[in-house]
Amino acid sequence: MNRKMKRLRHIEEPTVNLTPLIDVVFVILIMFILIAPMLELDQVELASAGDRDGVHAVHESSPIIIHVHRDNTVSFNNRKVTTAQLPALFKQAKQQYPKARPQLFHDQKGHFGVYQTIKNAAESAGFDQMDIILKPA
Repeated sequence: MNRKMKRLRHIEEPTVNLTPLIDVVFVILIMFILIAPMLELDQVELASAGDRDGVHAVHESSPIIIHVHRDNTVSFNNRKVTTAQLPALFKQAKQQYPKARPQLFHDQKGHFGVYQTIKNAAESAGFDQMDIILKPA
């Protein structure tokens, strides 16, 4: 029995080799560092505390008005439209009102994807700015 006990004592404990895991983590980190500068980010300007005195109530003053309702339906100048119709409507509006800034009135319950679709349609038509007004629930 003594021999068996001695053999068991000399068996090494299994170890975990973390080198492949660390290599994968470094590769992923390097990919994030390389890709991050290429990502497009949207910026929304917010009023600072000093500017709030000059903020006025927003009312529909643009000739291009888009409403996103709580059920995610879209109205373009008070006419119900589908999101597939938006690129053509924005192009037509850009020809009629080249200097106008579209106003988007978005219900708080509306989905973000609807906003993204509208923003993409406005950008493809050539608009570089759009007013976004969030409606409270």
